[in-house]
Amino acid sequence: NASALQDIARTVGIGAVKYADLSKHRASDYSFNFDQMLSFEGNTAPYMLYAYTRVASIFRRLETSMHDSLGGCIQLQHPAEQDLAAALARFGEVLGNLADKGTPHILCTYLYELAGLFSSFYEQCPVLSAEQADIRDSRLRLAALSGRTLQTGLGLLGINTLERM
Repeated sequence: NASALQDIARTVGIGAVKYADLSKHRASDYSFNFDQMLSFEGNTAPYMLYAYTRVASIFRRLETSMHDSLGGCIQLQHPAEQDLAAALARFGEVLGNLADKGTPHILCTYLYELAGLFSSFYEQCPVLSAEQADIRDSRLRLAALSGRTLQTGLGLLGINTLERM
């Protein structure tokens, strides 16, 4: 549908420019480069948006939302789960540093690391096809928390997320 494609293009394009500007320290030299801004690799908005859509796709397959309440505990058995959980636990600290220093590139760096850790988790730890229900539910909680954190972080930067790309 043409309207949906226009919305995706607008969100990615505007997000890419905003993110490129905010991801650099304000005292650094600035280079405006659309090819770099629109890349799906590296510390860019499209990379972050894609990570978010990966989370959304998990919950779309379940026909539920990552914003629905998922009770229970998170089990951290695999190193990728542990690394992702450790990064998620640092979100409050990152926001505190951002507020103290007024340097949004700190948040961008955090989101980039989080997106990379989520990608590693996604590739190494089957979520929907986990062999045990408690492991599946734990991984769903980690995925939902990752998606909500990415969405909140990007929202603080003035960047909207997409459910599909």
